[in-house]
Amino acid sequence: MGSPRPDYELARPRSTGLVEVLDRVLDKGLFIGGDVKISLAEVELLTIRIRLIVCSLDKAQAMGLDWWAYDRHLAPGRAAARENEELREQVRRLEAQVRQLTTPPARTRRRIRTRAGRPVKT
Repeated sequence: MGSPRPDYELARPRSTGLVEVLDRVLDKGLFIGGDVKISLAEVELLTIRIRLIVCSLDKAQAMGLDWWAYDRHLAPGRAAARENEELREQVRRLEAQVRQLTTPPARTRRRIRTRAGRPVKT
């Protein structure tokens, strides 16, 4: 058997790899916020508000930040499919309305009373 390890090796800080750091940040999330204001002679000319959240997609969805799923530029397939289904439903409704307008009503028998008071079938 070898000699026991010295205590200073146990207390030595471990170097954390970039992958571990990213894993922790994406799991927990990271928020960075700040304002940039440009003024001239105490007159504010421009204000830029910067908010940055870095986290995994799962974490963002758990926080209710899933806007990318509905943005037609970021998820064109989903938006197009949803829009396509909405248009199909609208076409179905319009076709039903056209059918109702163009289908002649069922003929009903009308009875017309003459001056004599007897009904006449038409």
